[in-house]
Amino acid sequence: MIKRGVIVLCTLFCLLSCGKKTVFQLEGNLSNLKDQTIYAVFEGPDKRFVDTIKCEKNGRFHLNREQLNFSSVTLLFEHKSRWITLYPESGEKVSLSGDIQIPELLEIKGGDINDKLTAFYKGQSSLIKERALLQQKLNAGSDSLVTDETTTTSKLINVNHQLQERAESYIRKNPSEAASVVLIYRFFRNNEDTRLLDEFLALLEPSLKDFFLVKELESFTARAKRTAIGAEAPGFDLKNIYNQPVSLDSFANKYLLLSFTAPWCEMCQTDNLYLDDIKREFPKDKVDMLLISLDTDQTQVRKIVNADTIKWNLVTDSAGQATTMLELYNVTALPRCFLIDNEGKIILKTDNGLEVKKLLEQIIKK
Repeated sequence: MIKRGVIVLCTLFCLLSCGKKTVFQLEGNLSNLKDQTIYAVFEGPDKRFVDTIKCEKNGRFHLNREQLNFSSVTLLFEHKSRWITLYPESGEKVSLSGDIQIPELLEIKGGDINDKLTAFYKGQSSLIKERALLQQKLNAGSDSLVTDETTTTSKLINVNHQLQERAESYIRKNPSEAASVVLIYRFFRNNEDTRLLDEFLALLEPSLKDFFLVKELESFTARAKRTAIGAEAPGFDLKNIYNQPVSLDSFANKYLLLSFTAPWCEMCQTDNLYLDDIKREFPKDKVDMLLISLDTDQTQVRKIVNADTIKWNLVTDSAGQATTMLELYNVTALPRCFLIDNEGKIILKTDNGLEVKKLLEQIIKK
């Protein structure tokens, strides 16, 4: 009887243990935190959800959540102006401490990736602090001479270059570490030239091929090659704000300026991008233009366009068209302009409309 009871208890214990859910535990102790609300963005292969964390006044917080197959957790601080990404591992409690004003130097403990990234950034602390000061100086602005701003920008570029060099050294020495993949993702995603990124991906150990960031980087480099200079421009089928069909074939035998804009982006305005000048200067039978705008209010956009002296061929995001085009043309920042030649090849991509204007002047008026 006793023996049977022991067997029953053991069976119940096993069933309870097997049914126990893995819990992600996060605790923090942050200094210089002005806003006590933190947003935690959990991301996995097929889902994304957000938790809101309320800190105690001393910057302490705790979070327990069922670990449902998520790959990363991004914490957003100070009204979402600062952030840090964590990489949870099953059964590992993660702790976060330090000065929130320089998120990269926060000490993150718990899990192999977090530990190794913390050690890497700690080794670059002097450069990271210098970069933070330079960025703060640029963001503050002043009435100082333009040469001062140029000097600060030059110093910032140099610091970023040094950090890239140190990240590259780490990656080459540690091709079997997932932390190396994170550094590739943070430092070497370049829309213009993927050669170094391709080299790093080839360098990684085969054991990392299923790591989610490796797959994201492979997808990124494929998209970047799709819109490289000299590549055939990706085709599309859209409808403009007048419900007229627009495709790449609509501009056959012409140069097409494809410009990605948004109403809230100051540098995206047509005059800042020299689009007004280009529209007036070049005949439509030689140079045409299509604007892709991240604006959902098509009726309001149509009113604004109708009031303009220039008739713009414009596609908005009312049906998700602009979002689809952002993905198709691998646009990660606005503004963005692509100049496509009369044979359908990309010959320029830039955020500077003056570059487009000068190149067209060389081509059309030669």
